[in-house]
Amino acid sequence: MMSKPRVEIHIIPTCKLPRENYMREEVLPAILFEPEGYDLSGQKLMGRQAAGHAFLRGAVNATGRHPLTAYTPHQRSAKAFDAMVKAIKPEAATHWIPANRLDLLAQQGHLYLPGPGLADAARTRLRAGPGAYALCGVTHTTASHGAMDAIKDMLTQAVMPWDALICTSASVRSTVDVVLGKELDYLRWRWGRSVTPTLPLLPVIPLGVHASDFESTDHDRDNARRAIGLQADEVVALYVGRLSFHAKAHPHAMYEGLQQAARQTGRRVVLVQCGWFANEFIENAYKDAARQVCPDVRTLFLDGKDAAVRRQCWAAADFFISLSDNIQETFGLTPIEAMAAGLPVVVTDWDGYKDTIRDGVDGFRIPTAMPAAGFGDRLALDHESGQENYDRYCGLACLTVSVDQRTLVECLGALITRPELRRHMGDMGRRQALARFDWAVVFGAYQALWAEQTSIRLQARAASPAAATQVVDAGRLDPFVAFDGYATHRIDGATLVSRLPGYTDHQLRQTLGLAMFNYVLNWQTTGPDVERLWPVVPARAVALRDLAKTTNLSLACVVWAVSLLAKIGAVALSHHEATA
Repeated sequence: MMSKPRVEIHIIPTCKLPRENYMREEVLPAILFEPEGYDLSGQKLMGRQAAGHAFLRGAVNATGRHPLTAYTPHQRSAKAFDAMVKAIKPEAATHWIPANRLDLLAQQGHLYLPGPGLADAARTRLRAGPGAYALCGVTHTTASHGAMDAIKDMLTQAVMPWDALICTSASVRSTVDVVLGKELDYLRWRWGRSVTPTLPLLPVIPLGVHASDFESTDHDRDNARRAIGLQADEVVALYVGRLSFHAKAHPHAMYEGLQQAARQTGRRVVLVQCGWFANEFIENAYKDAARQVCPDVRTLFLDGKDAAVRRQCWAAADFFISLSDNIQETFGLTPIEAMAAGLPVVVTDWDGYKDTIRDGVDGFRIPTAMPAAGFGDRLALDHESGQENYDRYCGLACLTVSVDQRTLVECLGALITRPELRRHMGDMGRRQALARFDWAVVFGAYQALWAEQTSIRLQARAASPAAATQVVDAGRLDPFVAFDGYATHRIDGATLVSRLPGYTDHQLRQTLGLAMFNYVLNWQTTGPDVERLWPVVPARAVALRDLAKTTNLSLACVVWAVSLLAKIGAVALSHHEATA
């Protein structure tokens, strides 16, 4: 059995501020936004969209008098952002920073990323200087190659101590530490020398819920149970979320546990699975397994994409169950929602559930087992080589994770037979959801982190000019630097330009109107620059630097406009040098 590798990484924890300091209107970042990451109406609804939308609600509620800023290259996305924000709070104002306006982002001082991709954002930030603004990302799944690459790349890109990657659970933080440690070992091996990494803050901040969404009354409960078709003497176990045995939670342990508990207690048990299937194959797999494994449990499958149906399920249930066993899970939001709904929870002792559910208080955490480190090399190779895709990689790994069935049945039996225990645990869970996981609290922790990042960044800028140094990543160069050796001549300030005899304004308009040319006219200011420059290009050659002075345009604008005119054939160029 392989020993656990030594990880030589020391990470500064985020300081905890008292709650009265949490709601700071002035600490609001620009939000990297594309609708797909926040929209709950899509066909492939994932946990990250639910978390993204909940975060946005938290941000909108914390904006106060300040506008909420979207950072996106697409104006249509900025409009979608405005619509989404106003659907939450009609009076809220929004602002758009186009992706190439790093100067405006620097004025904002902070960029929030709805994922772990700090490295790419840090690379772009180099153009404004690494201290121009702080970056803050958040983990969702950490099992994919893309997510792991994003984590390890923080060591080799310009990620700074004033940046932060929020880990949603201690389990995620452990994974991040392992990946960074292994990458650091690799860099030391590759370069044959000691490597001292610059690391971001890696605080553990949970995801949140809007707890008031899950409040219900006894009247709501009666109506919900009647609408679903539940009898008064039936005890209802509820699962909410994506129904995916290979990528979410394998249902066999849940089916087997409820079957045994129903037989041992003699009670009528109903399992409501409120979710959605990716395809018919998965749907049939669930229904076949339920019929075979838990024939004494009445099983209902309801549409979890319908918000009204979800509300009915939260109100109607007696307890919640989620036996997550998948490596692509990191936090687990639905047990927090169950706690907010006042339901006791039965979960696996797995990933973020370890942080959120107090065993014996809010519900029960059932022990799990998986192979020790070092026994998954073959699976890792199969996935890396493309022999197995990501879905099968997750699915094969989950088949090695087992649940303590005896403990599960005992805990289920206790909840099925003891309504007073259900009420007590449900009350404790709701208090915990309000005190620790409501977005009013969680967003305050985000703002405390952002304030800390700002403090570190400003201190670094004051202490070192390097924080303001503007550089460009070697893989993202000016194309005329990277491909300087391609052309015969270079167009610069010393290049001479003259109008070709007989070339008319009408010819220019006609040529620029062609589809193969006109796409350039809405890029930057090229169209207006050409219109401004063309009338003053003389018949006798003039240097571009002099033309720039005459037109009061920057030399860069003149070079671009003249290069386009030369491409069209409207002007002649004379070069001061020639390279073979």
